[in-house]
Amino acid sequence: MSPRHLLALPALLALAACGGSTEAVRPLPAPPAPRMVRPAPPPAIQTQRPKAHLQTLPGLEGVIGADADALTRQFGVPRLDVREGDARKLQWSGGPCVLDAYLYPPEGSGRPIATFVDARRGDGRDVDRAACVAALRKTR
Repeated sequence: MSPRHLLALPALLALAACGGSTEAVRPLPAPPAPRMVRPAPPPAIQTQRPKAHLQTLPGLEGVIGADADALTRQFGVPRLDVREGDARKLQWSGGPCVLDAYLYPPEGSGRPIATFVDARRGDGRDVDRAACVAALRKTR
């Protein structure tokens, strides 16, 4: 290719870029009309509480299965009484330990009863539940 042809190359490329179609410009088709889409219903929520299992450990007789009134007679007025739905948590605190009792209504409804207890020291370390129950009964 000669230098003269090289000088004409940019002009030819620019003209080629300006070339258009011989077809008439057609308008774009209209977008489809929006349609209402209903969201799927949420999954069914289980409303039936699983059957409560009573904790059975030696030394917890008279606590497991007792209602709030019976527990108050044994340990005095709880320092904490938390209700959430039909569940209830009662807490007593004495020198040796903190005792939590969890109460749920028995199957088929009725007054909530203690189904589980937990015990710990003031610093959060676990302590024997039966020993805590016995110690709190002595301080009463």
